[in-house]
Amino acid sequence: MMLPRLGSSARCHFKPRSGLRTLGAARARHTGPRPSVDLPPPALDYRGIAENVVYKSHNAFNRKAPMPVGTVQTVERLYKDWKDLDEELNARRAQHNALIKRVKDPEERDRNSLIDDARGVKSAVQSLESRVKEIESQLHAHASFIPNDTHPDTPLGPEPSARVLSQHGPEPLPASPLRDHVEIGRQLKLIDLDAGALATGASWYYLVNEGALLEMALIQFAFAVATKHGFRPVLTPDVVKADVARRCGFAPRDDAQVQHMYHLENSDLVLTGTAEIPLAALFANRTLDAASLPQKVVGLGRAFRSEAGARGADTRGLYRVHQFSKVELFAATLPAQSDAMMEELRAVQVELFSQLGLPFRVLDMPSEELGASAYRKYDMEAWMPGRGKWGEISSTSNCTDYQSRRLHIRHSASAANEVRSTQRFAHTLNGTAAAIPRLIVALLENGVVHDEGGKISSLRLPAVLARYWGGCD
Repeated sequence: MMLPRLGSSARCHFKPRSGLRTLGAARARHTGPRPSVDLPPPALDYRGIAENVVYKSHNAFNRKAPMPVGTVQTVERLYKDWKDLDEELNARRAQHNALIKRVKDPEERDRNSLIDDARGVKSAVQSLESRVKEIESQLHAHASFIPNDTHPDTPLGPEPSARVLSQHGPEPLPASPLRDHVEIGRQLKLIDLDAGALATGASWYYLVNEGALLEMALIQFAFAVATKHGFRPVLTPDVVKADVARRCGFAPRDDAQVQHMYHLENSDLVLTGTAEIPLAALFANRTLDAASLPQKVVGLGRAFRSEAGARGADTRGLYRVHQFSKVELFAATLPAQSDAMMEELRAVQVELFSQLGLPFRVLDMPSEELGASAYRKYDMEAWMPGRGKWGEISSTSNCTDYQSRRLHIRHSASAANEVRSTQRFAHTLNGTAAAIPRLIVALLENGVVHDEGGKISSLRLPAVLARYWGGCD
């Protein structure tokens, strides 16, 4: 499809995707707003936890998961109790069904006695059902603390234990306070932090003039790279149910951090911290055709973070803010495809940041940096000479079936001999294509040009952004 240039009179013609009808193919019918739909309870792998108590305990310790002592052992005990009760419940149900069958037999002479027996068994069934539900609730409450498994190649320890996998781009420039993006943005009239503080508060900002054009160009560029690689474009809601965020692994890590997300008063809704959450929900409660996998989407969302951090050099300017635009890559795959998909996401990100001409490196993040959902995580850091340090601009995570079990993202049988009753959960992965403020920091600090007196004379921006520059040269 050829898109017209700005100002041209050409029209775009879209063909409907397979399985979709154009609006003219059927009479539109107004049905009013759709009611809110809740997801079924998470389908957590209690058996897998109970059969791997030592690994699960050590894994949670290595990840510094905020989990009460003895959680894994509690799940093991509860799962055994649940199995015993479920077996007894099934036996009682079978007994009740047999009694009812005899009661309905016209030749049965002792019907009154059988009816009394059936009532007694039914009461026992109801009591067992109540106990099973109670144990299932306890199982879910305890198992929810247990993080995902960890890739065997993941380094152990805190953030400094990260392993550098590769480094790209030009040689990093010497650190210099003259390259501070805040001062560059002020002098070139690209950023207005004072107006942001007046309008909203600390860690809020305005992008103005070419600063606003730079954000839009970066978004369009990131979408162009992603769609070239087969990612389907999506514009997501920026508000989601708190339950959906929790199922994606974004529950607070401890009581001191309960306000990581902005909650809408008198509702169960939160502002999204990343488009990963609504993109994951796009696949929720569905069974995906195995032949259609992997499915890849790229979405634009506004990320809202209530914990912008204490004032200081590490949070100065645009580096850590309360709201920002973010282009996110997301994929749902067969389990056997997820390792390869993680490398594909990484390759797309390397291509994108290489075209922007940034000095950056790829890190294999250690166990204590994985959060709850990630099986493996890569971070990408750009050199920011004004800050005098590397700064994260992107990450990629393989969440295996952590999110899909909670969101009920399943796939159909991928082989004719697969057992129908097998719980087939897809794997989910996510990666940042463009966290706009961080990219702007890196571009300003690496692209500023000073004259001999140390004054800013110009700003070099990547030529690849020119075609997305809002119709301006």
